[in-house]
Amino acid sequence: MNQSQQLFGNPSERAASKVRDHMVPWIMDFIRNSPFLVMSTSDKSGNCDASPKGGLPGFVKVLSETELLLPDVAGNKLFQSYENFESNPKVGLVFFIPGINATARVNGAVSILRAGNPEFEALGLEVYTPDEKAKILQAIKISVHESYSQCPRALGFSGLWNGDTIARNVEHSPIGKWVAGT
Repeated sequence: MNQSQQLFGNPSERAASKVRDHMVPWIMDFIRNSPFLVMSTSDKSGNCDASPKGGLPGFVKVLSETELLLPDVAGNKLFQSYENFESNPKVGLVFFIPGINATARVNGAVSILRAGNPEFEALGLEVYTPDEKAKILQAIKISVHESYSQCPRALGFSGLWNGDTIARNVEHSPIGKWVAGT
């Protein structure tokens, strides 16, 4: 029992039993319909990185109840996650679907696929607005160690999908002028 559980109590049986060593059908369906995820990694010293990944719904391939395939579309080429994978193959993924307050979480271990691997060669570029730089550089195969749903309260509390908030932020950005590369 960790210190927080000692202070505040154990999870309910329902919450504790939702963590499984494979993906149940609704988790696989959620992933097939998700256009966005956040991938978390850390190196052997525990230095962390969280990286957004996106594409058309289904860009992450569900290979089985214990395997996923995530294409790596060309980006800034900093490759922090891949650097972390070299010393720590563990990964955490949180999948989102716009307008849905639930999320799906998957934790596992990765292997990297590159040109010449049949699974890599079979991938297609699936993004909303590809540009001249959009291409698949490599892919991450995830061996699922656990999957579960996340309580929808966090997204509800944040109002992330609130249409009025979205419209207001589009019209008057709360962060000022964003400059690429800074």
